Parts: sequence; structure tokens; C-alpha cells
Amino acid sequence: MTATDQPTGPVGRGRHVYGDLDASVTIVEFGDIECPYCRAAAPILRELVDTSDGTVRLVFRHFPLFEVHPHALTAALAVEAAGDQGAFWPMFDRLVAGEDGLGDAQLRAAADALGLDGRLVVGAAAQQFGDRVEEDYADGRALDVRGTPTLFIDGERYTGRMTLAELRARVARARGVGMPVSGSGR
Repeated sequence: MTATDQPTGPVGRGRHVYGDLDASVTIVEFGDIECPYCRAAAPILRELVDTSDGTVRLVFRHFPLFEVHPHALTAALAVEAAGDQGAFWPMFDRLVAGEDGLGDAQLRAAADALGLDGRLVVGAAAQQFGDRVEEDYADGRALDVRGTPTLFIDGERYTGRMTLAELRARVARARGVGMPVSGSGR
């Protein structure tokens, strides 16, 4: 399965996947790159995927809360533009780390630091990805997403705490098998 072959619904088509494309459990995150809660969740979700032995994949969908996060939309466009250059996840990681800032100059610099063409991640060049971000946002609204991060695990909304142990337990239920709740699982 490739990123463009994914089913519709919370997953969407052609979305960026972290982890094994054939994983048995799919976590869809509707997130906002400027959101502090999404930034806190990012390493937890990555560790969950990284320690799942290929059974969990993460799909990120944009839900920029532009009313409260003034750079959320430009950051979403920038990571999509970076993805067009083959570096969605490296750019995503850099931006959610929050060290560079999310203004146009910082987005260009972050892309340049990753070996990308920074001119293509801001302004008019990045606007071509607006439809994708808008589609993610509309799909989130249709699924009654109201805040970020909002997770769906195999299509079901996750309402538990955003801890590695809680997520592992929920993934284990989705798989119908036991999965370690503590420790690195590596």
C-alpha cells in the first residue's frame, strides 16, 4: 500500500504516513503545528510507532487553529511544500520542536537547513498546497474535530490521556492482543 492508496475517511488519500504502510493499526492525528499540545504529543506518537515492531502507523492531517495560532496555516503549507520536496517528516519534526519559530524567514531557514529550497515553502509557492490543508480541515470538521491533537485509532476517536502507556493499551485493544504497557518495547 502506498500513501496514495489509503482508504478515505479519517485517513484520507495521499496523506503522509510515518511507520510501516502495511501496519495493522492506523492512528490518524488531526493536528496544528503551532499547538503546544500537538508539540507535546509528537514524541509520544513517534515512540509509539517506533516501538510497535511495524504494527502501528501514524497519518498526520492538518487542522490549523488559525484563530489562536497565527502561524498554524503557514506552517501547514510549509510542511506540505517540504513534503513535495521529499521531506515532510523532517520538516514537521523541525517545526514541532519549536526552536526555529514559524515566521516566513524561519520557515525558509528551516527548509534550507534540511537541504531543501526554502523559497518554495513560503508565500505564493506554498499556496498550491492550500487545497490539501483545506481538505484536511474540512474532513476534521466533518468528524467533529474541535481541538488538537485529535486522534482516531482505526477509525475510532481516542479520548484517553496522551501518554505512551494509554496509547499502547488502546493499540493493543485495536489489535486484539497484548502489547507492552511500560518500557521502551525495543
